[in-house]
Amino acid sequence: MNRVFASFAFLLISYFIYGFYISQFEFDFVPRKVKTTDFYYDYRLAMNIHSNLSIGSEPLSIILSEAKLAQNKFILMTDLNPYLKIPDDSYLQNIGVLQGAKYGYKDSRLIYFSTSEKNLGLRKGESQLQLSDLLSQSAERNNSSLLVLAHPFKSGFNWSGEIPEGLDGVEIANLKSMSQRSWDYSKISTLWSLLLYPFNPKLALIRLFQEPTDELILFDQVSQKRKFVAFQGAEASARAIPLTDWLIKFPSYERSLSIASNHLLLTSELSGNITSDRKKILEALKNGQFYICFDALGDPKGFEAYLYDENTQKKFSIGSRVSSSQNSKLYFKLPSEPTSYYEVTLIKNGSRIDTLNTFEGLFSLTGPGTYRIQVRISPRLPLPDAIKWLSWIYTNNFYLD
Repeated sequence: MNRVFASFAFLLISYFIYGFYISQFEFDFVPRKVKTTDFYYDYRLAMNIHSNLSIGSEPLSIILSEAKLAQNKFILMTDLNPYLKIPDDSYLQNIGVLQGAKYGYKDSRLIYFSTSEKNLGLRKGESQLQLSDLLSQSAERNNSSLLVLAHPFKSGFNWSGEIPEGLDGVEIANLKSMSQRSWDYSKISTLWSLLLYPFNPKLALIRLFQEPTDELILFDQVSQKRKFVAFQGAEASARAIPLTDWLIKFPSYERSLSIASNHLLLTSELSGNITSDRKKILEALKNGQFYICFDALGDPKGFEAYLYDENTQKKFSIGSRVSSSQNSKLYFKLPSEPTSYYEVTLIKNGSRIDTLNTFEGLFSLTGPGTYRIQVRISPRLPLPDAIKWLSWIYTNNFYLD
């Protein structure tokens, strides 16, 4: 019995010593710069967020406080199958609150946002009829609403069949889907992340990251047929886990909203008037005028990417569709030089065709197709992880006809 107790005490002490060690670990892979991009206004938006009106654990007021700590400028609320009238969009606590919804459709989940019709019916079955109607229409012709397929390969919510014309895009990065993929890949590693969470929540969640290969394949395949947009979903609900007399929120809203987000790159500053601002935001979301970033790896403010015509010197934002030309280049600039090894990859029609190891550069384009940029870094994490390749930024597509 003494040996068992001594062994347990040794393991417990070792665990807390290691916990103290990793609690000192800081993420400074990309040094912050005060100066940001000269061409764009960068607005950070988190989406796929649930309150206590559905499957979340906190009211909107608490979520706003957590979103502010996570440095989000906008949040898109998406309570599941709302049974009450959805309120209008507004600015609250200096954060833009866009009111959308998430609906169960067949075996999947669809995120819906509109500047006109907030609810797709409050009676049972009404939302299904309206979703079916929206999915049968062309997404590009529907200017007043956004429809996104959430976590297409999450167990229990898999999408089957062709992607409907009415879908604007798909979540390629969903935090709970990644956690599930991590569990399937290595249960021991996932359990280790849970043990690390009390000491370094950011590290624990980063360890769960797995490249969303299936989602990217789906995104690239559909993008070659029509405009299709990639999104990041926080899947933030801060589920309350009872532990004796305490309720543990795991992970908290702040953590879920700080790990990754969508960054809108707008060529003009928003006015602060929610009526005009939400139209600009909806247009940017439908056009794919933004990039996805795992903010936990480094602040991306200052990142920019655009098509550049050397003859006319015109610039075209992410999501643009332009005619192919020998003079077309794809320009990118990172906010600063990462402290770890990194690479900037050019992807055409889903295939990697070029790589640069500079924080600023130009890619030559090879004819018509869909082009996007992916930035990866290879930081040194605390033992036992050591060096690991992680994707930091995914841009949406540029379309060359």
